[in-house]
Amino acid sequence: MKKGKNEEGSWTICQECQGRGKKSRGLSDKARRHYQMALDQFEKTKGEGIAPVRPKGHLHSCLNCSGSGLLHSASHPVVDKENYPHIAIIGGGIGGVALAVACLHRGIPFTLYERDNNFDARSQGYGLTLQQASKAIEGLGVFSLDERVISTRHVVHTTDGKVIGEWGIRKWMQSDVKTSSKRTNMHISRQSLRSALLEQLGGHDAVQWGHQLIDFAACEGEGVDLNFLVDGKIQPFKADLVVGADGIRSSVRRLLIGEDITPLRYLGCIVILGICPLSALKGLDSSLLDSATVFQTANGNERIYIMPYTSDSVMWQLSFPMPENEAKALSAQGPQALKEEACRRTQWHDPIPQILSTTLEAQISGYPVYDRELLKLELLEKGGQVTLIGDAAHPMSPFKGQGANQALLDALTLARGISRGCRAASQWRKAGVRESVLTEFESEMLERSASKVKDSAEAAQFLHSEIVLHEGDEPRGRCLKKKNV
Repeated sequence: MKKGKNEEGSWTICQECQGRGKKSRGLSDKARRHYQMALDQFEKTKGEGIAPVRPKGHLHSCLNCSGSGLLHSASHPVVDKENYPHIAIIGGGIGGVALAVACLHRGIPFTLYERDNNFDARSQGYGLTLQQASKAIEGLGVFSLDERVISTRHVVHTTDGKVIGEWGIRKWMQSDVKTSSKRTNMHISRQSLRSALLEQLGGHDAVQWGHQLIDFAACEGEGVDLNFLVDGKIQPFKADLVVGADGIRSSVRRLLIGEDITPLRYLGCIVILGICPLSALKGLDSSLLDSATVFQTANGNERIYIMPYTSDSVMWQLSFPMPENEAKALSAQGPQALKEEACRRTQWHDPIPQILSTTLEAQISGYPVYDRELLKLELLEKGGQVTLIGDAAHPMSPFKGQGANQALLDALTLARGISRGCRAASQWRKAGVRESVLTEFESEMLERSASKVKDSAEAAQFLHSEIVLHEGDEPRGRCLKKKNV
C-alpha cells in the first residue's frame, strides 16, 4: 500500500479485468492436452467413472489497474437500477461499509442501514491487523491509510522477560528498517479504517443511521420487504437482496436461521482490552515501545498481547480462562473491575505493569469470547434473497486477528460476484439472485473462512496452555501444525 494521501476523486472498475484485479493467462498447451486426453478416455469408456474437470487458467495481476481492479475516474459510475439488484446492507461496521463501497464502484444500487444513531454511538472495537485484506483495501479504493502503523518485529516472553521467540524483518535482516512491506503487518484502529471507507462513500450521510431491523419477508412478487424501527416508529422498505453484515449477534442471522441451530459457543476465556498513550509512559525506557514492535507474554494460563495502535499509543489484550458465568459477571462490572483484575494478574516484566496501571478506565473494556459452529450451505440456501457476511456468517475468536480481514474479503468478493452474475444479459431476475450470485459466493466464503474459524478457536485453547511457552522463532501454535503434518 502506497504511503501518502488517497487521490481525490472517484473510482470505477477496470474493464480489462472486470474489477477482479486479476486476469487469466489461459490454459497451457500441456494442460489442454492432458485434459483432452482424459476427456477422450472418459468418452471411450462411455461415461463410466468420473468425468474430468476442465482446469482453470492461472491468474495473474492485471497490469492495467496494478491488481486493484479499480481505475481513477472523474466521477462514480452511474447507479444501474435497471440491471442490478438493489441491496439492503444491514450493519454499518467494517464489512457493511466495505460492501457499500464495492457496490458504489460498480454502479450497484444499495442502501446501508445501521441501528446506531451515529458513527461514535458505541465502541467499534480496538486495533486491527490487516493481513490478507491488505490487497482488498486497495480493491476498495483505499490506497493509503494515514493512521496505519507498520510492525517489523514480534517478540514472545515468559513473565520474567526471557525471550522465547522472535520473528519479523528486523530479526531476519538485523536492521532497523521499519517500513518495508515484506514480513510486516499493518495495524490500524477499527474506527480509522471504518472512517476511511466512509470517505469513499462521501461521508457519514451515506448511512441510514438509527434504523433497527425488526423483520423481513420475501415479497409475493419479487424482492424482500423489510421493517425497521426508526425514531420509535415502524418504517417499511424494499430490496432485491438483503445482506446481513451486523456482527456476531446478527439480527439477520437470527431471523434467517434462528438462534437455536447455531447458538453462540463460549470458547472458555475472557478478553480485557485497553489503549495506553506512550506519552503517559514518559521516563520508561523500553525497546518494546518503539511503535514498530508487537510483543506478547504468557505463563500457560494468562496471556497478554501488546501492539502499536497509533504512532503514539499501544493496545493491549489480556486473556485468560474463566467459567462463562464468571466472565459475564466480570465484564458487567465495568472498566474499574476489569482494570483491577488485569493489573492483579500481570505483575510481570517491564513495561507490562506500567502500561496497564497507566491505562485510563475509559479506555478499557472486556468480554467473554464466543464463536459459532461453522455454517452449512443448506442453512443459507433457504434464505432465498438473503445472505450473510463477516461475523454474521462466520464469527471467530480474536486470537488470530482474522475477523476484519475476512469481512473485507467477503464484501469485495460479493460485490464482484453481483457485478459478474447480474449483468444485463444474465437474466438474473428470472433465475433468481441466489442462483446467479449467492450460491457460488457463499460456497467460496464458507470454504475460505472455515480454517480461520477453526484456527481461531484452537488458539483460544493453546494460547492459555503450556504450548504457548514453546521456544522457537515462529508464531505460537505453529509447532502444533508441524506435529500434525
